[in-house]
Amino acid sequence: MPPDLIQRPWRPFLKWPGGKFRLAAQIRALLPKGERLIEPFVGAGAIFLNTQYSSYQLNDINPDLINLFKRLKQHQQDFIDYAKSFFKPQYNQAKAYYTLRHTFNRSQDPLERAVLFLFLNRHGFNGLCRFNLHGEYNVPFGAYLKPYFPEAELHYFMQRIQSKVTFSCQSFSQVMANATRQVSKRSVVIYCDPPYAPLSKTANFTGYAAHKFTLAHQQELAQAAERAAKQGATVLISNHDLPFTRALYHRATLFPIAVNRLISCQAHSRKPVRELMALFLPDSQRRA
Repeated sequence: MPPDLIQRPWRPFLKWPGGKFRLAAQIRALLPKGERLIEPFVGAGAIFLNTQYSSYQLNDINPDLINLFKRLKQHQQDFIDYAKSFFKPQYNQAKAYYTLRHTFNRSQDPLERAVLFLFLNRHGFNGLCRFNLHGEYNVPFGAYLKPYFPEAELHYFMQRIQSKVTFSCQSFSQVMANATRQVSKRSVVIYCDPPYAPLSKTANFTGYAAHKFTLAHQQELAQAAERAAKQGATVLISNHDLPFTRALYHRATLFPIAVNRLISCQAHSRKPVRELMALFLPDSQRRA
């Protein structure tokens, strides 16, 4: 089913800094038709939710994120009911939040970790997803008046993942290499939304799991996109619009995004930052 059949936009059920819900329509317009969409950096899944390909591979290096998706697929309504039980006033307090954060960091139970990951995401500060060097979730309490329980969004996500959606928790390089091997069997489209290149030396938060995404990784991703395109895949990468990223993507067709993203956790100091979409077309289409 082609991407243009989506009617209403669907928000992900997770808060996700840098998520692509607001840009979903513009990104969808750049994505070509194809059989399979592969997302090496799926995040909360805004592009997955707002496209309609025949099949998907949703990957992320964050194991708790992928575990959450898998538990939702497996337990369905029971998962939703379990998660909803934590969205009550007695849990929306600092002491309860830090107790449950500690439980999450010590838990080895996949279902418990998944439910608490959703709780922490909605109750933690600014929807951040941050782990320390020991792999412990360390986002502080958000102190929101009444955190929203995304029941409708959970139901829609649950419905979408029941068939022809596979999950993986691998490095982007593994996913890109495996994607090129699928091209001979089906038309493959790859959308990459990596942690963005820093705007400055101090704006260098690039880790949503216990790993960091370096400038060397940015270069490796661009090279992997070139290789995938040579094998016949179409690759779209989003990033900050910087001289560095324009140089990285010099073999791609570049599309500056008109909608600006606001950077800064302080509302009064947020500044607009332009984004860049780099489209790597298969060699056959470039020659045409």
